[in-house]
This record gives sequence, structure tokens and C-alpha cells, in this order.
Amino acid sequence: MEAGRQRLDKWLWFARFAKTRTLAARLVSDGHVRLNGARTEAPAKAVCLGDIVTVAAAHGTAVVRIVALGERRGPAPEARGLYEPLSGPDGDPA
Repeated sequence: MEAGRQRLDKWLWFARFAKTRTLAARLVSDGHVRLNGARTEAPAKAVCLGDIVTVAAAHGTAVVRIVALGERRGPAPEARGLYEPLSGPDGDPA
């Protein structure tokens, strides 16, 4: 992967949108993730800073802007530093 880019499934796992990397990949391949407004089914799709990710999971929908690429799956406060929320908890714009 190029510098400044990261696999989508790996980023979702680092950002704690999925408990395991396998579940993150399944979330993408099942069509529950949009990248910059376009549906993607490729877990290996590269993401970079500034990309908009929409995750439609069972617990709700989140729209976030990537502000950092992860290096590990750390604690929740560290994970929250990887993105900027663009919608509230109920899906309304923040």
C-alpha cells in the first residue's frame, strides 16, 4: 500500500467500527460501507486522509471524515482520534 493510504477494512478495525478485522471486511463486502459517497464492496480499497466514510451498521449509521490513519487498534479515545464525526448519533448532520 502506498504511503498515506491504508486498507479500508484495516482502518475500520483500528477506528473500532468492527470488533475484528474479519468483521470489518465482511461489513464492507456486504455493502454496508460507502467511501466518498460511493458504495464499495472491496475491503482492500485504499483510504486516505480527508475521505468520507459512511458505515451503516445494525446499531446505527455513522458518517465520518478520516483525519488520521491508524497504526494499531488502541483504546477507544485513540480510535476516536482517527476520524471527525459528520453526523450525530441519530444520523442527523452535526
